[in-house]
Amino acid sequence: MSCTQRDNGASTNSTEAKKTDPRCNEKKCSWASYMTNSPTMIVMIGLPARGKTYMSKKLTRYLNWIGVPTKVFNLGVYRREAVRAYKSYDFFRHDNEEAMKIRKQCALVALQDVGVYLSEEGGQIAVFDATNTTRERRDLIQAFVKENGFKVFFVESVCDDPDVIAANILEVKVSSPDYPEKHRERVMEDFLKRIECYKVTYQPLDPDDYDKDLSFIKVINVGQRFLVNRVQDYIQSKIVYYLMNIHVHSHSIYLCRHGESNHNVEGRIGGDSELSPRGKQFAHALRDFIDEYELLDLKVWTSQLRRTIQTAEELGVPYEQWKILNEIDAGVCEEMTYQMIQETFPEEFALRDQDKYHYRYPGGESYQDLVQRLEPVIMELERQGNVLVICHQAVMRCLLAYFLDKGADDLPYMKCPLHTVLKLTPVAYGCKVEMFYLNVEAVNTHRDRPLGNVPRDSALIHRRNSYTPLSSHDQVKRPRLYSAGNQPWLPLAPTPSALMPERLQSQDSLCEGIDFDSSEESSGCVRF
Repeated sequence: MSCTQRDNGASTNSTEAKKTDPRCNEKKCSWASYMTNSPTMIVMIGLPARGKTYMSKKLTRYLNWIGVPTKVFNLGVYRREAVRAYKSYDFFRHDNEEAMKIRKQCALVALQDVGVYLSEEGGQIAVFDATNTTRERRDLIQAFVKENGFKVFFVESVCDDPDVIAANILEVKVSSPDYPEKHRERVMEDFLKRIECYKVTYQPLDPDDYDKDLSFIKVINVGQRFLVNRVQDYIQSKIVYYLMNIHVHSHSIYLCRHGESNHNVEGRIGGDSELSPRGKQFAHALRDFIDEYELLDLKVWTSQLRRTIQTAEELGVPYEQWKILNEIDAGVCEEMTYQMIQETFPEEFALRDQDKYHYRYPGGESYQDLVQRLEPVIMELERQGNVLVICHQAVMRCLLAYFLDKGADDLPYMKCPLHTVLKLTPVAYGCKVEMFYLNVEAVNTHRDRPLGNVPRDSALIHRRNSYTPLSSHDQVKRPRLYSAGNQPWLPLAPTPSALMPERLQSQDSLCEGIDFDSSEESSGCVRF
């Protein structure tokens, strides 16, 4: 990456690139992709140390999680490529003509990369993370988006709380590549002077006159107040909704699965079985864990399935049941082992291995459906204090993928073992992970990614109708939820497994077990 003029042969507004628009290739498209009828550029605005990069990274992680291909273009990265050694705040003075030329050229190169991403690389949203504090710079950006047929949405972060600004400098800027010596006092002094350089030319958005026709949101004092202006479409409303829900406060999220269930022992998926003896032992160990670590003011959430409710009951604390936390619905494959599915519905079994994220069980759900269902949980977790979520394997994978920024290819294969608690603590630009195994044995229900390249038939993986079994005549749709301890008032229809020959009912399943990409993520793992 270099701040030099690039070949215009691959122009972002080339007719050929628009004809072969890859944004709708089957791999990248999802339910959320169709929210954007044209590519959108999100432009950050604000003085340094106002949380722009924090919001950019979180927003990008969220949009990618819901299936909208999004990428951050941080102008600071381009500037460091052009100027290898940062010396002092003098570089940011408005009367430093040489530096101003370099900064503008870096912006032009970054915009060129934005154009390539949105027009040729399948991107749908580009986040332009820079100060963009002058009308001249913002007019340049608007001319760029108009020329390329993109939409633009501005996000301005305004903060006049000195304590918040100082905390941001010390938490993030001390470790910036601009300050390799990491001397706290010198960093603070230089960075405050850098902010003063920007204040000289800062022109905030004017909702009453100059900028009244722009689409934007002003985030004031880290979410104390908001000002929203002319939201154009659904994706912009999603962006506003998300930004109004993220809060900068110290908290931790604890994720675990229910205790081992009888179905886990038998290798069956789904259903609404009760805890096994070892599952009940884990529930006791979880109560001891909460007492040992003095997790005060801890909210506890469960699904409406018995195995999570029975786990929470042992804690002796109030808990909330969320229907949207229920395990992924396996449709006609509910309460079957993987061996049964492979022998009874071989085509379905093969289809799921082709693309586990997008595959939808006949009469059930896909991981993609599950992500859509869990979005309100993510919003609430962003707002809450300390929360323990007792959930299920597929649900835990989806929640973890959001916090750890995992893509659709990796999400369905994340390891979430039974009887293990994960502690997630949001930090500056990511999430710290600690793992606690509670020393209660359990079966391993993890099924590894198939080896080799499995040929894909995309026409079969996606089904418009959520209930169109391809290989089964068993089209009984069974109620799967009722309160713990209360049998349904109508008899349940026979399960698919009940219709299987006895020799198949005794087959074991392939088994379960969180692995991390780096040793840093797993450095907090302890045994309890």
